[in-house]
Amino acid sequence: MKFAQPLAVHQTNIPGLLVIDLPVHGDNRGWFKENWQREKMLALGVPDFGPVQNNISFNASAGTTRGIHAEPWDKFVSVASGRIFGAWVDLREGTSFGTVFTAELGPDQAVFVPRGVGNAFQSLQDGTAYTYLVNDHYSPEAQHLYTFLNLADETADIYWPIPLAEAELSEKDQKHPRLADVTPMPPLKTLVLGADGQLGRALRQQLGTAPNVEFAGREDLDLSMPDAYTGRNWRQYSTIINAAAFTDVDGAETPEGRRAAWQINVNAVTQLARIATEYRLTLVHVSSDYVFDGSSELHSETELVSPLGVYGQSKAAADAVVLSTPRHYILRTSWVVGDGKNFVRTMVGLARGGVAPAVVNDQYGRLTFTQDLAAGIQHLLSTGATYGIYNLTNDGDSRSWADIAKEIYGLLGQPRDSVTGVSTAEYFAGKCAAPRPQHSTLELGKIKSAGFYPQPASQRLAEYVRDEVSAWRVREALSEKRT
Repeated sequence: MKFAQPLAVHQTNIPGLLVIDLPVHGDNRGWFKENWQREKMLALGVPDFGPVQNNISFNASAGTTRGIHAEPWDKFVSVASGRIFGAWVDLREGTSFGTVFTAELGPDQAVFVPRGVGNAFQSLQDGTAYTYLVNDHYSPEAQHLYTFLNLADETADIYWPIPLAEAELSEKDQKHPRLADVTPMPPLKTLVLGADGQLGRALRQQLGTAPNVEFAGREDLDLSMPDAYTGRNWRQYSTIINAAAFTDVDGAETPEGRRAAWQINVNAVTQLARIATEYRLTLVHVSSDYVFDGSSELHSETELVSPLGVYGQSKAAADAVVLSTPRHYILRTSWVVGDGKNFVRTMVGLARGGVAPAVVNDQYGRLTFTQDLAAGIQHLLSTGATYGIYNLTNDGDSRSWADIAKEIYGLLGQPRDSVTGVSTAEYFAGKCAAPRPQHSTLELGKIKSAGFYPQPASQRLAEYVRDEVSAWRVREALSEKRT
């Protein structure tokens, strides 16, 4: 055993498997060590894995061998007395599946074993004891989530200091499958809420059909109901993407709408933030330009919120709640366009119907197409970008709603001057309407510095209008065929 060595963390050839040198202080009375020191270890790269249970394994005689078990939680293992030989095999889905690492450990070292990495320990001395912290509570029902590998697997080819024929093994461990027959442990799950909305549909396209991604629309999971947050083993998730929201800006100004806006946009988000904090999940939350009053022509992520109406107030309140969670991405966006009811689709319909609309010309911003918003979310998650607030819209010049409407008409071969620009006050005269920010343009420097470059809004608009025209033609052809 080494005394007074500095605390150090060493990477291994298995991603996420760490060996930690522990400072041990000893004299003629024995020795003392800080077995788990969260602050110091986090600073050196050990994950903040949130242990909830401490177990001790005592091995009466040398040669006692246990494993190879891959559990559905993280472990921090250290020796209390004696010495052990440890063998770890990556049993997770991915390119590192089957990778092996071995080491001999005494009280002066520990190892962090990430979820899905199989571990086995062989005691090298009589009276060996080791302790391990885990970040989920053990239950017999969790056994079906384990992945096992045979200790004698020829592919892993582990050299056991005490040959297995001479070691003490359980009958169960001897019956575990060889590597070729092992089903890899899947990654932790991602839950997408609001999966039936415009952004939710784009996330379905972006994230595909991976078995570790769950999509929940309102019929699957109603965030207004208390039982929406129970009945799940949240420790089997890594991420919640909240694409659900109450977005009826004008309706939020009514008594019923106000309650609905706060229930979905604030109360539900508070529940999600509590879960994310407790279980150390990443919470992705979609926010809005309506958190600002629009007095600034360009809004950065650091600007103080100043919402004008109930909808904006509820979104600003949700942002404050999400900011309290350790692992969060807040995506502020504006003027969203996707597969659903939206401004562009409405203008296409009016143009095709020969309508000459009056459109607001004193509100300015950028369109956000959901395919780019979904891609930006995936980029932040896949690259492990720094947590925080990110503005994300499509790129290009700031334009008014009337400017965009004119461009749509032009793309459809209609006269651009069919669109008449009017002020916000003129457009909403005599109507019950929420206040709107005059300027909704969001600064995009931070998301670009994270390596994501949104496509120009003009390019996406042309593509969207083209696809809308194609869809109209298909529907017309089908209608004609039926008649």
